[in-house]
Amino acid sequence: MRWSVSTMQAADIYFGHGTDNAYSEAQLLLGHVTQLNFSQLDQFQSARLQDSEWQHFTKLVQQRIDERKPAAYLIGQAWFAGLPFVVDERVLVPRSPIAELIEQRFSPWLTDEPTRILDLCTGSGCIAIACAYAFEEAEVDALDLSLDALAVAEQNIAMHDLEHRVIPIQSNLYDAIPKQRYDLIVTNPPYVDAEDMADLPDEFHHEPELGLAAGDDGLDLVRTILREAPDHLTENGWLVCEVGNSMVALAQEFPEAPFEWVRFEHGGDGVFVLSYQDLIKYHQQF
Repeated sequence: MRWSVSTMQAADIYFGHGTDNAYSEAQLLLGHVTQLNFSQLDQFQSARLQDSEWQHFTKLVQQRIDERKPAAYLIGQAWFAGLPFVVDERVLVPRSPIAELIEQRFSPWLTDEPTRILDLCTGSGCIAIACAYAFEEAEVDALDLSLDALAVAEQNIAMHDLEHRVIPIQSNLYDAIPKQRYDLIVTNPPYVDAEDMADLPDEFHHEPELGLAAGDDGLDLVRTILREAPDHLTENGWLVCEVGNSMVALAQEFPEAPFEWVRFEHGGDGVFVLSYQDLIKYHQQF
């Protein structure tokens, strides 16, 4: 652990794909090699690696440095809302702060148990699947434009035995679900603007550009999501949308809209909540 932390810190790699420091990254890689979770790693701190484990571990650390590939891709797994997910370079590495909202069951906004949930731009399916765990009676539609991403989502849906409640659907935003309405729409769409795309660390270039880039101001998809959301929400429904750093551009473009920006206890920002009623009231602006 000490060697790997020192080595990664000396290499000045970027952290931000599920971990934010070298120690957590080393735990992730070492846990994969030893088949131990984080608490078990602490219990066995005095243990030595077998030669084969040491070779595997050092190879992963060196690959992490040389290729600047996120650790989740190296081990083929990421965690979101306390749940494991299969990931590869067909999908973004799960890291949205929306996980905290799911664990809190979208309180205080969502007061009634939702029966239908839409996860727009589902990627790996992590948000859809976590929502299905949080609301055990709800049906969840998981939409994405990318067939590659949906193939990964299908793996994760099967791994969590949720084929009967989480339905992957190929769609360009809402196109495949005309007249369908949901109690909750959750979306983490592409929202990186052109300037930020040009400055992204190397680690992000392993992720699909389709899941990141969203035009000059990062709002290419968000405008459509806002404009068409009322057609797909029930009267007491809510839209939860992540826009990251593009929150500044969004607030400037729609200064009168009552975006409620979520404050997260465990870090993260750029997620807003809007009710169906407010989406209708400000529909002409959107």
